[in-house]
Amino acid sequence: MVVEGLCKTFRSGPREIRAVDGAAFRLRTGQVTGLIGPDGAGKTTLMRLIAGLLVPDRGSLSVLDIDVVADPLSVQASIGYMPQRFGLYEDLSVQENLDLYADLQGLAAAERPGRYRELLAMTGLEPFTERLAGRLSGGMKQKLGLACTLVRPPRLLLLDEPTVGVDPISRRELWRIVYRLVEEEGMSVLLSTAYLDEAERCAEVVLMHEGRVLGQQAPERFGADLSGRVWYAQSQQRLRRHLQVDIAAMPGVLDAVIDGDGVRTLLEASGQPPTLPAVDWQPVDHRFEDAFVARLRASGRGKPEASHAGGSCRPAASDGNGQSPPGDDTPMIEVSDLTRRFGDFVAVRGIAFAVRRGEIFGLLGANGAGKSTTFRMLSGLLPASEGRLSVAGVNLRQAAARARARLGYMSQTFALYGVLTVQQNLRFFARSYGLRGARLRERLDWAVDEFDLGPLADEEADNLPLGYKQRLAMACALMHEPDILFLDEPTSGVDPLERRAFWNRISALADAGVTIMVTTHFMDEAEYCDRLVIMSRGSILTEGSPQAIRRDARREDRPHPSMEDAFVALIEQTEGTARDAT
Repeated sequence: MVVEGLCKTFRSGPREIRAVDGAAFRLRTGQVTGLIGPDGAGKTTLMRLIAGLLVPDRGSLSVLDIDVVADPLSVQASIGYMPQRFGLYEDLSVQENLDLYADLQGLAAAERPGRYRELLAMTGLEPFTERLAGRLSGGMKQKLGLACTLVRPPRLLLLDEPTVGVDPISRRELWRIVYRLVEEEGMSVLLSTAYLDEAERCAEVVLMHEGRVLGQQAPERFGADLSGRVWYAQSQQRLRRHLQVDIAAMPGVLDAVIDGDGVRTLLEASGQPPTLPAVDWQPVDHRFEDAFVARLRASGRGKPEASHAGGSCRPAASDGNGQSPPGDDTPMIEVSDLTRRFGDFVAVRGIAFAVRRGEIFGLLGANGAGKSTTFRMLSGLLPASEGRLSVAGVNLRQAAARARARLGYMSQTFALYGVLTVQQNLRFFARSYGLRGARLRERLDWAVDEFDLGPLADEEADNLPLGYKQRLAMACALMHEPDILFLDEPTSGVDPLERRAFWNRISALADAGVTIMVTTHFMDEAEYCDRLVIMSRGSILTEGSPQAIRRDARREDRPHPSMEDAFVALIEQTEGTARDAT
């Protein structure tokens, strides 16, 4: 594939958006190439141009030696394309979905049994051919979508963020499938992803920003100029998320993220680690994430401003080792023997936990573990079948409406009004929470300023980049200043820089006394939680701080497990699976 000077512009009202701006690169055959960039970089538009679904304004594009502009149908017949929202038919079974896509792709009846066997074995879906697609877990849906894309084996496979919203085990399984396609079938793969650790699995990476290609090379080569600029900070006297915020605010620091028991820090060229009391610094090797951030900072994506979402109150760690969660020990969420049944299916099985005021509490688990069901019960959107649940001192089974007035909720999928502008959405949700007059104007001004929504205030919500959709959703959830904030996979699909800004806001809210409960499939984000539980098949497997859970996962052959290592080991041990790590 050869891309030369490719451009594509869209109009949104009076605004002109250059989604792809002079992009140029070559895709080598027989390998996995990653397409990486922040929200709004142009990755999806580029994918759709390559697939012949959009016509470029100018430039040339050759795919499999076919001119895409002149003959898009030939290209579409030769490639496989799995968009972010693949069109599975949820009222059809797994087998019926495969049959439908075989019909659409013109696969001969005689070829189908053998191809089906290969695809079902490869994806592990053989036992589920009669199950409705709508009843599959998120990871299984992604694997079925991939199988449908591959019904007729393509020479080139385009995958637009195929692992968004799936748990770490499913992500590893999807990558095994991709590797197999390349190694055994000789397929070429172009894959976009929001997970920077996945970029390191690619043979090459194409890095995009604002429609332009900033570079193309092997991922390890992107950081060639970062020697001596990456450091690791640890402190025994403060919480890691407080240390992270303090370091990120220092001059000469380009990036600071929680990593294991400390904070990984990227410095400007010729910079030195900042002087902070009781902080130990050690130099470490760079990785692709460091190079990604450095390139984007150099291209104009500056560090986010410190959030004032929750004020400046910051409780100190109480046990001297930086691991004690903040808060005043007031239980804001209490759950005991919580159960939810859907007919004969038990989604949540007698779970129990408590969350204190000002605590960031994580709820982790594989797809289908019962996390979202638990969230919906705690937010009053779904009644419990059995058990006791108290939120902000209110029994949810007796006074759900009164409890909901003290909650903010940000759902897993974008649930605002797409045809309303940013300003109209904010006003609608503020008024629905009872805000009027001066108070309404004050909160509207706060939301626009805090989440930097001013330039897009008159944009319809459906037209926003994903990161801004998430900002808007969070702003709406906070309009009435709730005591408790529920966040259900709030950063799914959001680029790493936007995720950093998001967690800065969360930390500020917790320090101001807001209780945060969050689900996430990003295991690095779990490190920002003060405590967390890991669920499987509706039950709680373990509860504790991230440090304690990682410590429990140590083995002789794994002396320094990551949170993902600990998560995968626990789930596989409990569910009795035999997945090999990739």
